[in-house]
Amino acid sequence: MKKLAVALALVAAPAFADDVTDPAVIEQINTLLSGMQCEVDPSNIETDDGGYELDDVFCADGQYDIDLDAEMNVTEKRKE
Repeated sequence: MKKLAVALALVAAPAFADDVTDPAVIEQINTLLSGMQCEVDPSNIETDDGGYELDDVFCADGQYDIDLDAEMNVTEKRKE
């Protein structure tokens, strides 16, 4: 019974974002951000719901958190 409870807890646990380590994805994101006059440390790029979450993005007009979809379209840009 204890094993069943642990297994159910693992299945029901929310998915956590993972750091992006693929150099091609990081380069694609950096190219996109460069065109927006922004930059981000690669350690602040995470996968999120099929897209990407960029924390602490530094732009010419301030600091932001930016969400991208899987096609690298900006879906949200929040000023910090």
